[in-house]
Amino acid sequence: MYMRPWKRISSEKIADCRVFTVHKQLATKSCTTGEGERTHDFYVFHSGDWVNVIPITEDNRVVLIEQYRHGTENFTLEIPGGSVDMSDPDPLFAAERELLEETGYQADEWTPLGTTHPNPAIQSNRCHTYLARNIRQVRTPVFNTTEEIAIRLVPVVEIPELIKTGVITHALVMVAFYWLDIHKGQ
Repeated sequence: MYMRPWKRISSEKIADCRVFTVHKQLATKSCTTGEGERTHDFYVFHSGDWVNVIPITEDNRVVLIEQYRHGTENFTLEIPGGSVDMSDPDPLFAAERELLEETGYQADEWTPLGTTHPNPAIQSNRCHTYLARNIRQVRTPVFNTTEEIAIRLVPVVEIPELIKTGVITHALVMVAFYWLDIHKGQ
């Protein structure tokens, strides 16, 4: 069966929420069943790309961060990450910046692990995941006004159990560790 893509006719920004905008997009599609054309309103969240970093120490521990997330009104155990700022020349620069800001660590060795679309049904951005090796703590973390972060060093071998038992629940963090497993298998 041949599938046809939807074609955007118009796009109207209906909300600007600082870290993302919401657009109402009218789209049309020719039906494959001979019923003519259909139109539909889609709502799309636009934001900049994101980065995630899996920083691993010489003794094979992951630098994790624990922080409060207002969306779930709970604490989460995550890897360092954040937004690719407009001033960042590329996602790797953003990953280096986020690692330093959130943990105080720097890395000498960076490996891109993969890129994910967080939710392609309603979001247009991507999340770039990096492995950081040969890391060292060079300063204390610098948090923004809403961040309060505790650093946790966890052996890499314990990560699957933390995911299985629901200690790590952030979907993009789980995807990052999946990328790491693929990388290790190569």
